[in-house]
Amino acid sequence: MADKQNLNAGFTGTPADQPEGLTKAARSAADGVKREAYAVVSGARAHPQTASALVLSTGILAFGLGYLLGRSSTDNMTRRYWR
Repeated sequence: MADKQNLNAGFTGTPADQPEGLTKAARSAADGVKREAYAVVSGARAHPQTASALVLSTGILAFGLGYLLGRSSTDNMTRRYWR
């Protein structure tokens, strides 16, 4: 018969062997991302006007850069699609 500790190991959420290698690195990276996301959310919650201004200005800059890159790529074409 199997011993009770081994049977309960899957249900308690704590594995018998601690993770190592790639699993440990992935768990550490995920924990770091969670901490940073919480810091960003709490900062945005404390200063909503600043957060919305940053998002809006980033969107405007990205749109302008995309527009300029799109315009410059069509200026260099010698043959137009519609001609």
